[in-house]
Amino acid sequence: MLQTIRNAWKIADLRKKLLFTFAILLLYRLGNVIPVPFVNTETMSANFASLENSILGLFNMMSGSALSRATLFTLSIQPYINASIIIQLLTIAIPALERLSKEGGEEGRKKIERITRYTTVALGLLMGWAYWMMLKNFNVQWDSVLLVDTGFLPAITVILSFAAGSALVMWLGEQITEFGIGNGISMILFANIVGRLPQMLIQLGQNLVDDFKGYWYVAVVAIVGIVALIMFIVFITNAERRIPVQYAKRVVGRKVYGGQNTFLPIKVNMSGVLPIIFAQSVATLPATIATFVNKGEGTGNWWYDHVWSNTSVVYLVFYLILIIAFSYFYATIQYNPVEISNNLRKNGGFIPGYRPGRPTSDFIKRVINKITLFGAIYLGIVAILPILLGMVSSKFSSMAIGGTSVIIVVGVALETVQAIEAQMLMRHYKGFLE
Repeated sequence: MLQTIRNAWKIADLRKKLLFTFAILLLYRLGNVIPVPFVNTETMSANFASLENSILGLFNMMSGSALSRATLFTLSIQPYINASIIIQLLTIAIPALERLSKEGGEEGRKKIERITRYTTVALGLLMGWAYWMMLKNFNVQWDSVLLVDTGFLPAITVILSFAAGSALVMWLGEQITEFGIGNGISMILFANIVGRLPQMLIQLGQNLVDDFKGYWYVAVVAIVGIVALIMFIVFITNAERRIPVQYAKRVVGRKVYGGQNTFLPIKVNMSGVLPIIFAQSVATLPATIATFVNKGEGTGNWWYDHVWSNTSVVYLVFYLILIIAFSYFYATIQYNPVEISNNLRKNGGFIPGYRPGRPTSDFIKRVINKITLFGAIYLGIVAILPILLGMVSSKFSSMAIGGTSVIIVVGVALETVQAIEAQMLMRHYKGFLE
């Protein structure tokens, strides 16, 4: 990875893209520490420590600790992710949007992006209001020391600040995607987690010292397990299924074309970290609503603690099902077996043992479904394994959030390196090709 970045730095165009990406991420991190008015951020951070292993701790990790500090970018990329999920699902359900995405070309894509932006702003306002209600609830629980003022104007100011921050984060992500390296939203999420990495490592080390004192071999097993998990994620991320393809010879004038053997690569984890990110956004929605609304005592509090908590069996099953569903959803978007089959036939290619046309498309569809299932199960196991360890023993409770962080960080890092290598390959960089 470091060698790839070093080689890319030698190319002027890629160096500009890397510097632009770093500059945008720096601006984002600066905005991530600007507090909104009317909130006692010191009290908020101090009392938020008791919520680190709850669903709010997960949101805090995804926002780079902005949630616990009530900063301008508190909502982070959550409104944009939720808006993308809604619009992509509506694209399949509503024929007009489906025609716009498939037949509208570049203009149709821009219209869908515009609709997604408007939806992001609306969700930003809604989530900003929900966050304000959470602040008011916590203000009562924490003896009215959290909010300076709970009037109408302070509420409007805080809600609009959160909504404006989410819109600005969306714009920053789009700038990285268009002018920088990699996917902008993934890069911002990567920056959020890496920004908390020193704190997470210190906490993990402290837990190992405090909880496993006298049992040093347990700490060693935990460290080895983390390293093995990273290696497993890297292996599966780079794994692919190669379908052999042969091209028939054809004569054009005096030249003979075709006749070579190649393959059709299909990655095992073709959708990257997006199924996990989207599944978290949906799976945590009930707990989020319960958190932002005053739960009180009784049935509502029981449902929050025992059903929709990120350590409950219901949450784990729901989370796993969503990961599998979103994996198939993105596989359907990325690969169209009929279109692949038609392209092979037009170029004189065929898969050995299968006739061109429907038999080829059916074979490709079966292969994609099997690989998608394996990739989805892999994502689900790696995502819920640390949570299961936390349920077995409280000594591993801090790893429940850390496991998801490892998946996202490793996945985004590998995707970014692959994007840099693709840029270098297009520019015929000699040092890379050799």
